[in-house]
Amino acid sequence: MICPTCAHDNLPGSEHCSNCLHDLTQLDQPTAQDRVERSLMDDPVSGLKPRQAVTLPATATVGEAIQTMLASDIGALLVVDESGRLVGIFSERDLLTKVATISDYAGRPVRDFMTARPETVRQTHTLAFAVHKMDGGGYRHLPVLEDGHPLGMISVRDMLRHITRLCQCQSK
Repeated sequence: MICPTCAHDNLPGSEHCSNCLHDLTQLDQPTAQDRVERSLMDDPVSGLKPRQAVTLPATATVGEAIQTMLASDIGALLVVDESGRLVGIFSERDLLTKVATISDYAGRPVRDFMTARPETVRQTHTLAFAVHKMDGGGYRHLPVLEDGHPLGMISVRDMLRHITRLCQCQSK
């Protein structure tokens, strides 16, 4: 990496010029090597065409949440307050880790078992940003919000489908 101040040729990835100590961190930007990397770096979350958000109020029961998840064939639903703003997410993982040990769960409110204040993304965030959040937090689902209101949900499966399509197009 060439220093813009003194023209010294530094090792790739250097944070500072070894000659004049100029900060080089802003110059070391990743570049896409193929179609998949370019898509992850440039394409917005909206490109995945997120599923419409399936929501329930925080006062809904766990039994209602389970029925909604089964009827909608989804692994997570969004919990909203009276004004429709996201307050939590209720997922299969919550069922397995928080609900499974309790015998009288069906009539209890979903707010007792949901994951409050989940990580979220906006439609304009890049796919790489979403993947980073999913990977870093171990999440399989991310709500897509606008002004605190759920628009949809993206999942790891959505990402895999997108990447698979890119790979299929690339090999043809």
